[in-house]
Amino acid sequence: MIDKIFNHDIMHCTHDAVIGNYLYSGRVLGISEPNDLIQLHPELKSQWTAITAHYSNIGLSHSQNPIWDVSFGKLKQYPDYEPSVFIFSEAINESGEADLHQDWQDVVEFINSKNNFISLAEELNVNIPRTLCAENQSQLKKHDNIPYPCYLKPAVSVDGVGIYRCANQAELYNALTKLDDHTPVQVQQEIIADKFLNLQYEIKDEQAQSLAATEQILDGFAHQGNRYPTAYQPWELVEPMAQWMAKKGMKEIFAFDVAVVDTDDRVNYFAIECNPRFNGASYPTGIAQKLEIESWSSDNFITKYRSLDEIDLGELEYNPATQTGAIIYNWGSVLVGKLGVLLAGSIAEQDELRQLLKQRLK
Repeated sequence: MIDKIFNHDIMHCTHDAVIGNYLYSGRVLGISEPNDLIQLHPELKSQWTAITAHYSNIGLSHSQNPIWDVSFGKLKQYPDYEPSVFIFSEAINESGEADLHQDWQDVVEFINSKNNFISLAEELNVNIPRTLCAENQSQLKKHDNIPYPCYLKPAVSVDGVGIYRCANQAELYNALTKLDDHTPVQVQQEIIADKFLNLQYEIKDEQAQSLAATEQILDGFAHQGNRYPTAYQPWELVEPMAQWMAKKGMKEIFAFDVAVVDTDDRVNYFAIECNPRFNGASYPTGIAQKLEIESWSSDNFITKYRSLDEIDLGELEYNPATQTGAIIYNWGSVLVGKLGVLLAGSIAEQDELRQLLKQRLK
């Protein structure tokens, strides 16, 4: 196995509205291995002893080699290590990796556009909701067959920012005033879905291999968490797109959002978009697979505490013998009062853990 150097800083590709996003580089620690290198924001140094003690308690292996610097230029100092980044974008250029992996960068840039995703889905006969794409607002307004209710989306969006539900033309035109006139956009017919899925793939030996299907837990349009396992496994829906991406040079992990419409006589699936990168589900998924946890959910918690040293999970901490308990995976954000936690156990056990954790973190 090739040792990796992880740089999962998200500051080059996230929205400023996400509080503490500069601290999210720590999320990848739980899916790293002892010989790997991991680049972490220097402010996380104060939490290193506590998080490594937590992982030691639960038997979770991780990198022993932190680099307290998240600049991508550091990657070129370790040419013998395989790079792992949250998303391969133009921000990687300072590392020199773009020259080595131009195909990877190109396919990420292409599919990261929701409009390109729609055109590719149509080309490959992948089932999608009715969607109209436009290069700008003026072009969109020329459409006279916009389906209502619909969702207005910028072609490139992170964490649901800039997405608006529009019940009629007046609401659509009002939503458009909140976006730049020249931003490529799309309107997508509203799907009344029973569930939204996250279908993760991983590139191995230049082939796209299914990694995990989870149900999304949403807060409005924003991702709140995921639940595993799910009864829905519509891999055949997005398989053509996954293999297309593999052939174009995609690497590492990526995922598709899929809507589930479960009727009395059949289940219909609609591909919504592709995230050509690690995503919120990737980190708990990686930890769960390493520890062979069969049932879990992930969730985000608010806390009054500003250091892991102030938090005693006690009996709530994950127990490998019972495969139940809490595992902190987004730990650096404790500095701003937030934690990402994997809740292992049956759904009833997850719900109980969630309530007990909320009380403990108050």
